[in-house]
Amino acid sequence: MLSIRALLILLITALLTACADLCGPQPPAPVYGGNYPSYPTVPTPPPAPEPPVTETRPLEGYNRPPDMVEIKPDLPPPVEPQIIPPDQSSLPDDPFAAEQPTDTAPPETEAPVEAVKPVENMPPPVAETPKEPEKLKPLDTFAPQSPAVGSLVMAANEESQGGNLDSAVSSIERAIRIEPRNATLYYKLALLRLQQSKPRLAEDIARKAALLAVNDTNLKKHSWLLVAKAREQQSNPEGAKKAKAEADKY
Repeated sequence: MLSIRALLILLITALLTACADLCGPQPPAPVYGGNYPSYPTVPTPPPAPEPPVTETRPLEGYNRPPDMVEIKPDLPPPVEPQIIPPDQSSLPDDPFAAEQPTDTAPPETEAPVEAVKPVENMPPPVAETPKEPEKLKPLDTFAPQSPAVGSLVMAANEESQGGNLDSAVSSIERAIRIEPRNATLYYKLALLRLQQSKPRLAEDIARKAALLAVNDTNLKKHSWLLVAKAREQQSNPEGAKKAKAEADKY
C-alpha cells in the first residue's frame, strides 16, 4: 500500500511539473499569409574613410644658413711719398720781410656828436576832480489841493521832516487813492521814494507825474529832473542826459 501511494504521489508531482512548464511564457506563434505591409531593409552605409594625413616637412636647403663669402677689395699698391727739396732761388733773402700793402686805409672820421637838448621841466598834469552831482532842488509851490488831500500832504511833510519816511509815504498814497490823477501827489511820492534809496521806483513814479502834468509845465520840468536824478543813482548817465534834455524843453 505504501509503495502504491508513493507511486501516485510521484506521478501527480510529475504531472504538475509538466503542466507548469506548458503554462509558462512561450514565444509568439508565427503568422503566415497575413496582409501586412512589407518594409524594405535599408542597408547600413559603410563608415566613411578617414582623410589621409599629410605630413609637412621643411624643404631641404632653405633653412640652411648662407655661406660666408669673403670679399677682398682690389686696392692699388701704396705709393711712398717723395720729398722734393725747395728751390732756394725763389725764397726771399729776409724771411721776415713781408710785402706791405700799397693801399692805405682812409682815416676813420668820428661821427658828429648831436647836441643834447636840455630837458624842459614840464608841470605835472593836474588830475581832474570829478564834478559833484548837481543837487536836486525840489519844487515847493504847487496848485491848491482839496481839504482832505491838503491835510494828508501836510501830515506827510511833517513826517518826512521828522525822518519817518514810511509814514509819509503812507499819507501820500492815501491822498492818491482820493485823487488818482493828481500829478503833484505823484511828484511828492517820487521824492520820498528817492529819499528811501529806491531810484528805480522813484523814476517810474516821476515819469507818471510828468505824464499827468499836462498844463503845468513847471511841474513837468521838475518831474523830468527827478527822473534824471533817479537814473544817475542807477549809474545810467546816458539816460540821465536824455531826461535832462526833456526837462530843458519846458
